Amino acid sequence: MATELTAPTTEDVTAVAHRGDPYLFRENTLDSLRSALRRGADAVEVDVRLTRDGTPVLLHDESLKRLWELDRPLRSLSADELLGHTGGGVPTLAEALAATDGHRVMLDLPGRPDLRTARRIVDAVREAGASDRVYYCAGAPAMLAVRAADPAAEIALTWTTLAPPRPTLLEVVRPRWLNYRFGLVDRALAERVHRGGHLLSVWTPDTRRSMRRLIALGVDSITTNRIDTLLAARTGHLPTVSR
Repeated sequence: MATELTAPTTEDVTAVAHRGDPYLFRENTLDSLRSALRRGADAVEVDVRLTRDGTPVLLHDESLKRLWELDRPLRSLSADELLGHTGGGVPTLAEALAATDGHRVMLDLPGRPDLRTARRIVDAVREAGASDRVYYCAGAPAMLAVRAADPAAEIALTWTTLAPPRPTLLEVVRPRWLNYRFGLVDRALAERVHRGGHLLSVWTPDTRRSMRRLIALGVDSITTNRIDTLLAARTGHLPTVSR
């Protein structure tokens, strides 16, 4: 039988920095992650993909064009080639886990990673000794692959419709969290998620008004590009810095 969870207090809401601190530093870089943690983020969210030779690195897009002005797919580059093209700006997952030592890290697996990709990422987390502080988020195909790669993984199943996930899917994936786009969340959805025994995470509100609404609805975690604004909303104070 599902266990009904108690709604969090304002202070309990987990503040997750989306790709680090992207309004101050380039997203998914070590500087961005460190900045978010210095500001007080409880966790950082990063995107992980594989290079041609199977090295997990932090990059959201399939190619390097938007962030690095290199119109090449990541899958066409080895880790050494990536290093050369970006001057080390795209960190490996191992480097990111070392830089966030002691902090929670949410790994988003964009695209439709297969079992081999999921296993390589899970193995990198294990090799870094970070399994106890890492959790994974993405849609059903990616999270099914992660669950197959690691029966003990903590999972936040990303869900993008108001229709609830199928019970059979939940039985296989066994998520701790259900992860929704913030605009979908109302009180009925929050109560349904908690009744089902799951924690509720949302992404990515960037205004204080939206954050306060979600906190009042009882969400358990908020992922945002403006970690300073979220921390202020959580305490009820205005941010001292908001760029």
